[in-house]
Amino acid sequence: VYSLCRCSHNVRSLKDKAKGAQGMFRQRAWRREACRMELKDKIIASVSIRAMKEEDYDKVYSLWKTIKGFGIRSMDDSREGIKRFLKRNPTTSVVALADDEVVGAILCGHDGRRGCFYHVCVREDYRQRGIGKEMAVFAMRALQEEHINKVCLIAFKKNEVGNCFWKSVGWTFREDLNYYDFVLNDANITTFQ
Repeated sequence: VYSLCRCSHNVRSLKDKAKGAQGMFRQRAWRREACRMELKDKIIASVSIRAMKEEDYDKVYSLWKTIKGFGIRSMDDSREGIKRFLKRNPTTSVVALADDEVVGAILCGHDGRRGCFYHVCVREDYRQRGIGKEMAVFAMRALQEEHINKVCLIAFKKNEVGNCFWKSVGWTFREDLNYYDFVLNDANITTFQ
């Protein structure tokens, strides 16, 4: 069974939907959907995953601008902010490339004790093909090489796609803590896409 979204449905449920009064037409639709997924599987074969470089900034920033609900900070996510982040964390951030285009990215850093994922995203037409999981695994292995034993992330409650993804790949939702932050620079304004 090929999973489209482990939280809600899979190919088997699509096939089950093909039964019924208009079964023949629905079976054809199911076959078309299976063919579409097979084509997308071929797309993932041309995707490569590697550590993010400073030179990736323009393409990564362009990707961020396309992600609905994505928060971009004026200072932290500027060219200088990302350059500073990558200098501190040179091996842990990740990009996914298809035909020289950035189709996925994770900013990943650590403080010597715990790793953290920021700005995890996959371009919409490349989602549900394992790219997010492969990028996360790449970043987690890089953290392990630096002797980091735990990684965390923040997903907005309204981010249904992200929350579904993290649960589906085995991350634990924490109900035993509260998250707090304190703004040190009011000029670091967040805008949402």
